[in-house]
Amino acid sequence: MTLKVYRSLLLLFLVNSVWTRTVRQVYDEMDPEHWSHYTFECPRECFCPPSFPNALYCDNKGLKEIPAIPARIWYLYLQNNLIETVSEKPFVNATHLRWINLNKNKITNSGIESGVLSKLKRLLYLFLEDNELEEVPAPLPVGLEQLRLARNKISRIPEGVFSNLENLTMLDLHQNSLLDSALQSDTFQGLNNLMQLNIAKNSLKKMPLSIPANTLQLFLDNNSIEVIPENYFSAIPKVTFLRLNYNKLSDDGIPTNGFNVSSILDLQLSHNQLTKIPPINAHLEHLHLDHNRIKSVNGTQICPVSIAVAEDYGFYGNIPRLRYLRLDGNEIQPPIPLDIMICFRLLQAVVI
Repeated sequence: MTLKVYRSLLLLFLVNSVWTRTVRQVYDEMDPEHWSHYTFECPRECFCPPSFPNALYCDNKGLKEIPAIPARIWYLYLQNNLIETVSEKPFVNATHLRWINLNKNKITNSGIESGVLSKLKRLLYLFLEDNELEEVPAPLPVGLEQLRLARNKISRIPEGVFSNLENLTMLDLHQNSLLDSALQSDTFQGLNNLMQLNIAKNSLKKMPLSIPANTLQLFLDNNSIEVIPENYFSAIPKVTFLRLNYNKLSDDGIPTNGFNVSSILDLQLSHNQLTKIPPINAHLEHLHLDHNRIKSVNGTQICPVSIAVAEDYGFYGNIPRLRYLRLDGNEIQPPIPLDIMICFRLLQAVVI
């Protein structure tokens, strides 16, 4: 189970991080015999690197409009401009687009021509961060794999906007204006392969409804969440990384075994209102509880197995897997209790 999760997360990390390598691989895999079919005109406002004929760099040019995109382009960089509209005309010949970066412009929903995005049939990555969107744009390309909409003004998610996006693996909506009412029970319906959902820095007071079952990473930092519903994580049995930092969680808002979930490997509950450590699962590897109201730590109480059993475990026994524990910013005084070390034999770092 853990190996599968790490393989999936490694794939997501590589997709997110190694942009230039991806461009190079696509370039290398193209059949040179087909290059002659592409014209190598370059919009005068942009840069066309000879070594990457599929990429067009129009970023940081002060553009107010999108220039005509040549047919050969797969990767389009338009970030850091003054673009207000996304119309169909510049994309008439751009039928091979895989990637569009429109971050840090001035795009509004009314500035996006109806249907223009869904006509980009081969588009896999769409970046619209740091714009002026008030709702998730629709309709979207059905083959989309990543949709990044952070730092807009989004308060509304149109009904059914994600229903056909079965290939989407990442949805980033952090730092918008979402209320609980914007996330209905069917909002994420259709996102059957979603791996990462980021709704941090919004205005949520409740845990969102109907998170896709295959979600591995759920980020809900910087909201106003007070309660974890009973058995909430049974509906997302693969969740591995859970971030709930900077919320309003108290001891009363967490069910007895709310976080005793075998799939969770990294649990972050920093900057909440907890006075004690909630029960955890033996599979948990990283636990962040800094800047709460915890006054003491009792290893006997928080150990996922009894201390007597923990003492008897051999090196290869099924001992608790906690490796990192952060407790600074509470009211705990060192030294670390001995029973903590007896229970968590794999601990490599404790911050207190």
